[in-house]
Amino acid sequence: MDGFTAALRSALVFFLVNLFVVRGDITDGNAEHLKREHSLIKPYQGVGSSPSSQWDFSGSTLVTSSYVRLTPDERSKQGSVWNTVPCHLKDWEMHVQFKIHGSGKKNLHGDGIAVWYTKDRLHPGPVFGSQDQFFGLAIFLDTFRNDLHGMDRSFPYISAMVNNGTVTYDHGKDGRSSELGGCSAEIRNREHDTYLAIRYSKGRLTIMVDVEDKNEWKECIDIGGVRLPTGYFFGASAVTGDLSDNHDIISMKLYQLMVEHTAEEENLDWTKIEPSVSLLKSPKDNIDDPTGNFRGTPLTGWKIFLLLLCALLGIVVCAVVGAVVFQKRQERNKRFY
Repeated sequence: MDGFTAALRSALVFFLVNLFVVRGDITDGNAEHLKREHSLIKPYQGVGSSPSSQWDFSGSTLVTSSYVRLTPDERSKQGSVWNTVPCHLKDWEMHVQFKIHGSGKKNLHGDGIAVWYTKDRLHPGPVFGSQDQFFGLAIFLDTFRNDLHGMDRSFPYISAMVNNGTVTYDHGKDGRSSELGGCSAEIRNREHDTYLAIRYSKGRLTIMVDVEDKNEWKECIDIGGVRLPTGYFFGASAVTGDLSDNHDIISMKLYQLMVEHTAEEENLDWTKIEPSVSLLKSPKDNIDDPTGNFRGTPLTGWKIFLLLLCALLGIVVCAVVGAVVFQKRQERNKRFY
């Protein structure tokens, strides 16, 4: 009995230790490999329209020695910056340093920044300055609430969307019908640096933010079953409407993650993978959902941890109760001999 209980305790400790090791694996940018051909770094010498440029820009974008301003704090502006080199990494992590600031007071500013990994680039459109019905991944840093009925979340709000070219972004609902998950974050008019980390590895998408000047990442989105092809382009775009803000990109740094894949995965033609998310219903199935949620509640890392912990504790309790009952029966049977 005592040996069985001790073994269960050891298994629980091993589970907890390994879980926290996995959750804390966002790179600090030192141990991984920076890919300069996919990185936008001061003083932005590789930005321009020349044949040798690795980054191109459009619209109202202004390139200075300190920042790339996608839009000024003026109405009806849109701009973007795009990597000209397609990314053929299977596992990667993008760190974005950005700054959103302006003279508008609370709720009188907009609209936000989108960070892209998509098949097409330099296509202006209605989704934060870029095209709708895109192929690939988008991370939206939305600073303006359009859905006045969606008061269960505060803005600014960060969300993620994977699209295979068939889904339309619903501005009226702030993209709820197609989001994979999200979080609220105070990212506007901060006096310190603000960062976003996007990690894609072995079918798992993790979004982290560092916006509190604590030099630590905070989880925003963590979801498995995501399939993204290689050969797409990284970019960022922003837009203003009747309300405005300065939307600045300070840097975009891409790191290659050194991950082992199975022989079957290595033999796949990753350029032909269709962007998708498994284990979840299709965004198109959610259009008539009155709550506008892609799924009831996003399964973040903490929620997965709590579910697994509850399940493990349930198993331990059942095992202990079963052992006690078995021992009682054994003692009762001995009385008859």
